[in-house]
Amino acid sequence: MARTFNARVTVTLKNGVLDPQGKAIEGALASLGFDGVGQVRQGKVFDIDLEATSSKAARARLEDMCEKLLANTVIEDYSVEVS
Repeated sequence: MARTFNARVTVTLKNGVLDPQGKAIEGALASLGFDGVGQVRQGKVFDIDLEATSSKAARARLEDMCEKLLANTVIEDYSVEVS
């Protein structure tokens, strides 16, 4: 029997991939007086409610979603949390 799982998928650029938005945020923080901020990398977060028979099945479906749509796996990494 299926039940609803709550999941969070976080997508970030891989190390070594240029992140112009992160650089812009880094510069804006410095101009606003926030000292001591190191490198800023931006990403995306998806909160998804998903029906599945188990958390393992939900994770597999979410990873498939990431591979096919949510992440560009050439330049992005992703992580999946299921609760």
